Formats: sequence, structure tokens, C-alpha cells
Amino acid sequence: MGAGHAHKLYRHGHSPVHALPAHCKIAAVFGFVLVVVSTPREAVWAFGLYALLIATAAGAARVPAGFLLKRLLIEVPFVAFAVLMPFVAEGPRVAVLGMSLSESGLWGAWNILAKGTLGVAASVLLASTTELRELLLGLQRLRMPPLLVQIASFMIRYGDVITDEMRRMRIARLSRGFEARGVRHWGVLAKSAGALFIRSYERGERVHLAMVSRGYTGTMPVVDAGAATRTQWTRAAALPLAALAVCLLGWTL
Repeated sequence: MGAGHAHKLYRHGHSPVHALPAHCKIAAVFGFVLVVVSTPREAVWAFGLYALLIATAAGAARVPAGFLLKRLLIEVPFVAFAVLMPFVAEGPRVAVLGMSLSESGLWGAWNILAKGTLGVAASVLLASTTELRELLLGLQRLRMPPLLVQIASFMIRYGDVITDEMRRMRIARLSRGFEARGVRHWGVLAKSAGALFIRSYERGERVHLAMVSRGYTGTMPVVDAGAATRTQWTRAAALPLAALAVCLLGWTL
């Protein structure tokens, strides 16, 4: 984890949100999501305030709305599931635009859409302002099991390596005039997948031997162990604390 590793979600910047330590931001987003999930679905106005809080945080991070909205498309499968709920759920029916829909299904769809969208937006905002290396170090500072942190680190680091290997193999097939057009070409693709697995396994063995020869004992060293200040924790806590106030109002009003 000593080297930086950029990812497509990250947006380079020098905002106050970018400057916060990663573990502070992870804790803040986790707290925010817990509060959102705990909010009663009937408090529709509360979710509007949560969205306003996310928009305020995005403004402070100087993340454009288009950048954020484009990356929210990852939740499209959940949106499709939520849209079907009013049609398939049981219980009392209500008429909406000439269609008979389940009342419980409508509330369930709203619950999934509102809470899911806010959770994804908060996660995208976290990824947009924090590099992958810092995210991993933040998880390590939050005392996440070291083995899980290492697995995530290796997965991220060598995912690009394997993807690049797949690209080279595809170019090699195309240069030989091969183009998969039907079932009869599945055998070639299966052999390519097998070759990719063997190459990846052998590469993993070589990397492990290289790490052991350099003193690897099962734990990764923490390159930057700087602790967050009280001011930084206070700034990071602003989002979940404001959301908590909204949640309490949602349960009492």
C-alpha cells in the first residue's frame, strides 16, 4: 500500500473534504448511512433534508453534480427492483394513474429508492474525495481485520494487472483473425480463460515469493500512521450529527 493507486471515481482536488483523513470520512459516511437507514420511511421530508446535506458536502468538496449523478447509475438494478414492487406486493391496493398498485409495495419502493440512493451518493462522494490507498489506510486505522485489508489491497492492485492481461490476449486473438460469433467459438474463449487463470496464479506465486524475500511476514507496514486532530474529527462528524438531528425529528413529529 505504499504506492498511490488512482481510480476512476476519484476526483483530484484541494477542498476541505479532500484534506480530511480517510478514517474520519469513512466513519462519517458509515454513521450517516446508519442514521438514514434508521429513519422512518413515512418521514418523506427527512430524506429531502438528507439529500440537501449530501449536496452541501459535495459543494464543500467541489464535486460537480453531473460527476456525482453519473456515478449514481450503479444503482439502476435496485431501481428496477423497486419499480416492480408496487405491482407484485400484496395488501391493500390504491389507484395511481389508472393503475392498481399495492400500498405496501409503494412504501417499500420509496424506502429502497430513498435510502439506497442516499447511501450510494454518500459512498460515491467518499470515493470521489479519497484515493484508494488512503481508503485502505483508513480502514486499517479503524482497526478493520488486517487480513481483509490486505485482500482488498491486493485485489485492487492486481485487478488492473489481470484486466490488462485480458486486453492483450484479446488483441492477440483479433490479430490472428479470431472473432467470437457463436457457440462454436466458446471453446477458444474457455481456453483463453484457462490460460488467464494459470498466468494469474503463476504471477501471484512470483509476487508472493518476492514479498517473502523482502521480509513479508503476513502484515503490511503502515506507511503513514498520522492521527486525526480533534478539529478534523469535528468537521467529519458534522454530516452524521446533522443527519441524526433530522432523524430524531422524523421519529418525534
